[in-house]
Amino acid sequence: MIIVLKPECTKEQRISFSEMLKENYDVKVNVWDGVHSTVLGLIGDTTQVDIEYIDAQDIVESVKRVQEPYKKANRKFHPENTVIEVGNVKIGDGSLNIMAGPCSVESEEQIVEIAKQVKASGATLLRGGAFKPRTSPYAFQGLKAEGLDLLKIARKETGLPIVTEIMRTSHIDMFESVDIIQVGARNMQNFELLKELGKIDKPILLKRGLSATIEEWLMSAEYIMAGGNSKVILCERGIRTYETFTRNTLDIAAIPIVKRLSHLPVIADPSHASGKSWLVEDLAMASVAAGADGLIIEVHNDPPHALSDGAQSLTPKQFDKVAKKLFSLKSSLVK
Repeated sequence: MIIVLKPECTKEQRISFSEMLKENYDVKVNVWDGVHSTVLGLIGDTTQVDIEYIDAQDIVESVKRVQEPYKKANRKFHPENTVIEVGNVKIGDGSLNIMAGPCSVESEEQIVEIAKQVKASGATLLRGGAFKPRTSPYAFQGLKAEGLDLLKIARKETGLPIVTEIMRTSHIDMFESVDIIQVGARNMQNFELLKELGKIDKPILLKRGLSATIEEWLMSAEYIMAGGNSKVILCERGIRTYETFTRNTLDIAAIPIVKRLSHLPVIADPSHASGKSWLVEDLAMASVAAGADGLIIEVHNDPPHALSDGAQSLTPKQFDKVAKKLFSLKSSLVK
C-alpha cells in the first residue's frame, strides 16, 4: 500500500502518522521524500488497513493498494529514477554508460591494454570475468583471485571502475574493492547469495535469469533491497526461447516494461543475448532506443584466441565504431 502525503505536511505530522500506522496495523513504513511530495510505503499485511479512514486524514493526498509482490523495487513506492553513483559515474541519470571489456581476464597485458582502448572509445566502466561459471566443467573457469588483482591493476592504470561476477557467498570479502558486483544469470535466484549482498553497501548488477519472468527478476532485486542495499542495477541479457539461431533472445520489450514498473536503472547485454559479434551493434542500438541506461559489451583484443566467448566479442576497433554510433543515437534521443 502507498500513501501520498500533501506537500504542506510537516515532518512532525509525518512521523506521528507513521507511528500510528505501525501501532494500529503492525506494518513497516518506508518513507520516500520526493521533490514535490512524500510517499509512505506500507509493507506487511495491509488487508486490515482502513483505506477510507486513511484517505480522510488532512495530510493525505491519496492512498491505494499495490498488488505487485515487490515493494522496494516498485516505482509506485519510489516515483523518481534511482541514480547509482560509482566514483564519477552516474547510472540512471539519463546518460549512457557502457561497461566494456573481456569475458575473461587472461593476463595483465591483456586486461590493461583492453581497458585503455575501451576507455579511449568512451567506456565508463571496465568489465572482466575473474570467476567464470561455464556450462562445461572442462572450459576455462577464470583466473579467480589473480583475475581480481589484475582488474585492480587495470583500474589503477585507467581510472575505470571495475565490474566483475561473484559466484558464492564465501567470496564476498574478496570483492570488497570491486566497484560493482555482478550476479550472473545462473545465480539470479541464488537467494542466499542475494540476501548476503543485501547486507553490503555496494552496487549490484543483477542479470536476468535464463528463463526468468520479469516479476521473478524484480523479486530477486527485492531480495537484495530487503536486506538494506538499494543499489541495484538490472541487466537484460536475453532469455532462452525456442529460437536456436542466437545464443539467447534479447527481450527488448523488457527494458521499457521494467523502467515502467521499477525505479531501478536498466542496462542491456547484447553480447550474451546474441552470442554473435556481428549482431552486437544492432542489438545495442535497439536497447538504447528502448530506453536502456547503459550497456555491457564484451571486447577482446584477439577474439579468435579468447579463452571464453570469443565469438561474441568485439575487437577494440569494432567497439570504437559501435560506441560512436551509440553515443550519437543517445544524443539524438535526448534532443
